[in-house]
Amino acid sequence: MTKAERAWKDQVARMCCAICERLHGEHDGGYVELHHLRKGGWGTQGYKTLIPLCVKHHRGAEGIHTMGTNAWERHFDVSQLELLEKVQSRLEADGL
Repeated sequence: MTKAERAWKDQVARMCCAICERLHGEHDGGYVELHHLRKGGWGTQGYKTLIPLCVKHHRGAEGIHTMGTNAWERHFDVSQLELLEKVQSRLEADGL
């Protein structure tokens, strides 16, 4: 793992869950899991495709891995790409 990759992952891990933030507003981060953008199936498309999700929204009852990508995006009325763009924008503003 490169220094840049580690720095990016560390910063994403410090963010709050992207769905919790969408539902409840910006707040301090808690424990999150790093979700890779899923497009057309399972995949890890690089470290800059990570989205912070709490257990509930990652693999819990309302999780993307439980509900499936399309149902999850409809349920929360947001695409993974929209969430990812927000994450990337924040980190790039921080100079990463």
